[in-house]
Amino acid sequence: MADNNYDLVVLGGGPGGYVAAIRGAQLGLKSAVIDENQKFGGTCLRVGCIPSKALLESSHLLVEARDHMMEHGITATKLTVDLAAMMRRKSGVVDTLTGGVAQLLKKNKVKAIVGRGKLVGQNQIEIAGGETITAKNIIIATGSVPMALPGIELDGDRVGDSTAALSYTSVPRKLVVVGGGYIGLELGSVWSRLGSEVIILEAMDKVLGGLDQEIARTARRTFEKQGLQFRTGMWVESVVRNGDKCTVNIKGGETIECDRVLVAAGRSPNTKSIGLDVAGVEVDQRGFIVTDSHMKTSVDGIYAVGDCIGGAMLAHKASEEGIAVVEHIATGVGHVSYDTIPAIVYTHPEIASVGRTEEQLKAEGVNYKKGSCPFGANGRARAMGSAEGKIKILADADTDRILGVHAIGPRAGDLIAEAAVAMNFGASSEDLARCCHAHPTLSEIMQEAALAVSKRAIHT
Repeated sequence: MADNNYDLVVLGGGPGGYVAAIRGAQLGLKSAVIDENQKFGGTCLRVGCIPSKALLESSHLLVEARDHMMEHGITATKLTVDLAAMMRRKSGVVDTLTGGVAQLLKKNKVKAIVGRGKLVGQNQIEIAGGETITAKNIIIATGSVPMALPGIELDGDRVGDSTAALSYTSVPRKLVVVGGGYIGLELGSVWSRLGSEVIILEAMDKVLGGLDQEIARTARRTFEKQGLQFRTGMWVESVVRNGDKCTVNIKGGETIECDRVLVAAGRSPNTKSIGLDVAGVEVDQRGFIVTDSHMKTSVDGIYAVGDCIGGAMLAHKASEEGIAVVEHIATGVGHVSYDTIPAIVYTHPEIASVGRTEEQLKAEGVNYKKGSCPFGANGRARAMGSAEGKIKILADADTDRILGVHAIGPRAGDLIAEAAVAMNFGASSEDLARCCHAHPTLSEIMQEAALAVSKRAIHT
């Protein structure tokens, strides 16, 4: 008879769940992770972050070859797109990484259980089919699902969410994206590069509403030059499919005809039908699980991490929470530095940020100073032929401690890591400015922006 008693069971095998299970095993806990999908890795790895980045990379290479290679003295003729091959490459990347997760679970002696799990008590999870598992500690890491909008019925084909948009079998002639956030911009960019006319509809009066708005405005202008069309203040009331065509009905009477509709209006917690009510786990009005500072729920021995508890709905935030919870269970100490979690939009140029925006500092009444440096002032960016964008640093006017860093430009997602590390150590803009940065590199822009905070910039 199988031993179904564990020290730790994680419900959900995404970036919060499988990482927590592995860390638990490393700390000597008998651990298991449950996921209803055959491949572990969660939405991020299977139908989110990774496949979208694979398509972003492929489509970016097309634009580089088609529009920019001649600048380097390279001429490409008869350029064609094999969409099926592009999709196979995407799937291959996913298969390799999900296989890697399976190996990591095996290496760390974590029991991987395939099946839909449901809480049936304070310490018990039932797997669809009848098996029941008992655990001293349970972590809920069920993630999130695409947000549904009233009046829009998804058919997974002509009217679909981000998962459908990762697997179109042909390039839409005209694609309407409902939602001007990072998902809409990333997938809109993919299909625009491949030849679609892309119209992004946003209900608010601005796109990328959560970002520093100076950076967001720069981003909008840049993407409009690339061919993306933005329509703000547009509330979509319904979508009607007629054969291979769709009609998008907008409040006020306007309609837009298109080939496909991508609904990318955000994500909702995946907390339905997992037995939270049976176990007595409290959720808020939006369905997010309520937790304390240690991610403990209203029930002793049950914790929750990642998208299902709200906050920044990012894979790396979920992983940090998963590790922190397990370390708290095993050692009594676990911590997540929420103020220094970076966020990235993987368009080209990339957008990256960490810490507070200028709008937040103004709303909080914080006395701050700022400095910025454009990528155009950087030799490496010019040599790459990718000189759009800037890095902006916000620092406390009295202490000079860095409060936020925001960037748009090539490889901004990699550059922001330096800022996150600096902020974790409580660095000042002066600290960053006095660190020698190699020349010629893009990282010099970070140093120059730090110098600009105290009006000592050399190259701008």
